[in-house]
Amino acid sequence: MEITKLSINRTRLLETINISSKIGAIDNGGLNRLALTHEDKLMRNQFCEWLKAENLEVRVDDFGNIYGRRNGRKNNGPAIAIGSHLDTQPCGGRYDGILGVLTSLEVIRVLNEHGIETDYPIEIINFTNEEGARFSPPMLGSGGVAGVFTKDFIYNLKDTNGKTFEEALKEIGYMGDEENRIKLVRNFIELHIEQGPILERENKTIGIVEGIQGMSWLTVKVIGESNHAGPTPMENRKDPLVISSKMITRINELTREIEGLKTTVGKLNVSPNVANVIPGEVEFTVDIRHQDDETRNDAMERLKEQLSTLAFLHQVELTIQTPWDSNAVTFSPLITDVISETAEKLNFSFKRLYSGPGHDAKYMSYLGDTGMIFLPSINGISHNVLEKTLDDDIEKGATLLLSVILSLSTEN
Repeated sequence: MEITKLSINRTRLLETINISSKIGAIDNGGLNRLALTHEDKLMRNQFCEWLKAENLEVRVDDFGNIYGRRNGRKNNGPAIAIGSHLDTQPCGGRYDGILGVLTSLEVIRVLNEHGIETDYPIEIINFTNEEGARFSPPMLGSGGVAGVFTKDFIYNLKDTNGKTFEEALKEIGYMGDEENRIKLVRNFIELHIEQGPILERENKTIGIVEGIQGMSWLTVKVIGESNHAGPTPMENRKDPLVISSKMITRINELTREIEGLKTTVGKLNVSPNVANVIPGEVEFTVDIRHQDDETRNDAMERLKEQLSTLAFLHQVELTIQTPWDSNAVTFSPLITDVISETAEKLNFSFKRLYSGPGHDAKYMSYLGDTGMIFLPSINGISHNVLEKTLDDDIEKGATLLLSVILSLSTEN
């Protein structure tokens, strides 16, 4: 059967998304389904029911990742893996990586309906704690499987209430076995919403992701001199908040000097944070991203030098730490070409682009040839109750995923 002749069941797929959208539902159509919470457990239970209904071999590994395996002719060979994550942000949307899991489920359903036997086995995966909203850093499930994080590191991470990852995993009943981790991966394909405005702005149906930008986080601490706001002359002050504002302005200016550089100051702590007291200490974070690691590292060094100069000129103390550093990943040209060729056969408009956010595909690329499919996000909104991807785009994305998986899972 020609790949372009198969079609997904739109009504069934949208109903599956609807069911998911009721688990952990909050006002305005959003979701609060943090990893390893009761809501996550309910969604996991539903997902496992769906997998069993398709006669898949269901297993759970020691990180709580859930797998559904559909056997192929070469059942001892490497698998074609598909999926994403079902956890959300505290006030998240109903699409995000959820679409990656549920469109993958629809792919399996279509293959079963048509009795199609693939050469390679197919594994659908729901990864644990991709968002990092409860346990940080993000992408723990995929990172654990890929060997980026050790089991000891992951198990001992704590949420804001002091509960460890291991305790939460046991509490919801999804502590699986290490032997259940996926091992032989031929390819991994992840469908996800774009989380940005590019596809919608350029009126493209599909985003073909060439890689994921590298990312670094800096923690900048500026120490000045705290004093009373009333009697202290302006010329005598060593106000770290004023100096920090100059630093933040400089950080933003750097993005105009380096093409493609993205910087964000997303967190600011002022001490003592009192209206009539000159601050004594300010701490803020800087998120730096670029698709080229050398450019990103050069930008960081320039930034550190410029912030140090500002601190020296204004006689304040400065410390800069790098708590998080993640290199860029380039996805397999083989996979991006297959996605491009298939999109052309289906007459879907597309654009090749890099991802700003990290995804499970980043770490899965360490195990096998990997690629990603993006769907448009209305107004570029994500991690928000207003997050929206149109039904027509979801249908096209699922159709493309089905066709790509058919192509990759059949020996040429």
